[in-house]
Amino acid sequence: MTKPVLVTIPHSLGRDEAMRRLKSGLGSASSSLPILKIDEETWTDNRLAFRFTALGQTAQGTADVEDDSVRIEVVLPWFLQKMAEAVQSTIKSRTQILLEKK
Repeated sequence: MTKPVLVTIPHSLGRDEAMRRLKSGLGSASSSLPILKIDEETWTDNRLAFRFTALGQTAQGTADVEDDSVRIEVVLPWFLQKMAEAVQSTIKSRTQILLEKK
């Protein structure tokens, strides 16, 4: 079993606004990265469960949106696990962009 990649992104938007921005921006995040395709996204309260494909590999995870942060946990297949630091950095930067947009 691979160790999940964890990313926590602080914000000052409040839970509802952060969720609104994430919901509206997920499609554009996927289209701006041609090697990544979001296959599934399901919101339950303030938790997003998602599945995506990158470099022909499928990964899944969750994002918990809180009043002051977003905590993302992604379980990567072994091939993508070798690039976990790059994946973690990409997740963090893309989420920060979504949360900073006005």
